[in-house]
Amino acid sequence: MLYVLAVGTGLLALLPIITCAAADPFAVEVPLDPDGIQRAVVEADSYEFSPRHLVVRAGKPVELTVRSVTVLVPHNVVIDDPQSGLAIKEEIPAGQTVKVTFTPTVPGSFAIYCDKKLLFFKSHREKGMEGILEVR
Repeated sequence: MLYVLAVGTGLLALLPIITCAAADPFAVEVPLDPDGIQRAVVEADSYEFSPRHLVVRAGKPVELTVRSVTVLVPHNVVIDDPQSGLAIKEEIPAGQTVKVTFTPTVPGSFAIYCDKKLLFFKSHREKGMEGILEVR
């Protein structure tokens, strides 16, 4: 838990800060288009997704357009939470774009990551290529 030092009326106090995804300044709420689909564009670069935190609504279809901006390095997008019904693994060849569609039904926060790995090196996920899919 994080705490903040509050000064007011001559008193000092440590107040807890409740952290949650809604307070994340980098969270992107994916809009619901008139056709009922939530659409977002995500860039896959060298060891990162941008944006890293997507917020979607449960029960509404999601369409992610994932663009690889790398020249040589292939990536993939993985959301692996079978209990929530999210079991996605889509390859993204270097310099290409893929569309990933799914309908989340269970609220929660789920990791989005790339699990590519070369020989004995760290995986792309271990190098920071991970984000959050928040379902409300």
